Amino acid sequence: MNVQRRFRENIVGDRIGADIFDFAARIYPICRSITGDGVRQTLRQIGAHIPLQIHEVPTGTAVFDWVIPQEWNIREAYIKNEQGEKIVDFAQSNLHVMSYSVPVRQRVSLAQLKRHVHTLPDQPDLIPYRTSYYAENWAFCMPHHLLESLRDETYEVVIDSCLADGHLTYGEYLHSGETDEEFLLSAHVCHPSLANDNCSGVALLTQLAKQMAGMRTRYSYRFLFAPGTIGAITWLARNEAQSRRIKHGLVVSMVGDGGGPTYKKSRRGDAMIDRAMAHVLRHCGLAPAILDFSPYGYDERQYCSPGFNLPVGLLQRSMFGEIPEYHTSADNLEFIAPEHLAVSYRLITAAINVIENDAVYRNTMPKCEPQLGRRGLYGMIGGNKDSAAANMAMLWILNLSDGMHSLLDIAERANLPFAVIQRTAQLLEHKGLLVRRDDSSGE
Repeated sequence: MNVQRRFRENIVGDRIGADIFDFAARIYPICRSITGDGVRQTLRQIGAHIPLQIHEVPTGTAVFDWVIPQEWNIREAYIKNEQGEKIVDFAQSNLHVMSYSVPVRQRVSLAQLKRHVHTLPDQPDLIPYRTSYYAENWAFCMPHHLLESLRDETYEVVIDSCLADGHLTYGEYLHSGETDEEFLLSAHVCHPSLANDNCSGVALLTQLAKQMAGMRTRYSYRFLFAPGTIGAITWLARNEAQSRRIKHGLVVSMVGDGGGPTYKKSRRGDAMIDRAMAHVLRHCGLAPAILDFSPYGYDERQYCSPGFNLPVGLLQRSMFGEIPEYHTSADNLEFIAPEHLAVSYRLITAAINVIENDAVYRNTMPKCEPQLGRRGLYGMIGGNKDSAAANMAMLWILNLSDGMHSLLDIAERANLPFAVIQRTAQLLEHKGLLVRRDDSSGE
């Protein structure tokens, strides 16, 4: 498609962002809700890239205080005027119908129709996204200027939908690491054609899972693709014992625009994921916002509920609800870009690198500084910024590697990127000046 090609041309040499965008564009047209064939179709698309395990949970199943609802599917919907013209057509945008609308086929007056129409008066050209999951109702969504243009006549309204016993569907993929301790990466798959919220998150995690295949990792990585709220609740209800293995976690949503980035801490506030994300964002060269936890948002509020209190934060670019495109037809493929998706991908992989490689070392020559020059370690080129950073990294590492401070501790104290500290520590270890605490005779 032209939009896809135009964005790809803007990122010469950045294949990862283009690949994420391509997949987001592929799943963008699908009509998704918290249940139904749209979710299954999306999961099948994901499953074409990674070995996804798909779960079906029947209607009526109790999941803590909730119950799996009836399954909703929709075939077509429209509003016709007296001339037989379709003034609203679900085939043109799946945002035109409120999600979970009950079936309807009748003729109504303009006054009656208006009681079943959602618009955005302050954004008159946009279609809003609306849902009614747990209360039977029906409605259309349209631009406000279109509503205002309607004549006082009789309209034919049709919503050919189905609410029936069925299933809630979610998918998960486990990348096995050296331990069974897990890093949870979660994205919601319940929104229809909203590119940033959350085709971007689904596409990014699909790409990340694909890239991790075959990699050796310390932690196991669980990728969860589930409907928002009820999907996360369902997974937790079915995996309560297994959830104790989760040592780090990220909910990923709205990662395709150029805002932020924004990180919301876990309920714990000082979990390793909170420290790793805060550190990465401080050195990302953008204008990040790091927020304390609040019980409102995406599925982090389920993972962080007091009965679980899992160390799961939320990564976004722009914050949900605070941009004009949020939950409107303006959240389309022109709103996200490969370069922004690539940056979001790198932020997540940088945080994973921190968590995978954080370690505690002991200085083997702690009495005064070792002579770095004769070991070829001290940068001799004055004014070289990289040499200066490496020199400072060596000094900080040697000073704080007392068997108690981790590499992340040192990076935070030195105000240097973790990757610089990590590479320098590996060099010092190779030169015999450091030894990992686990390898230092039990110290």
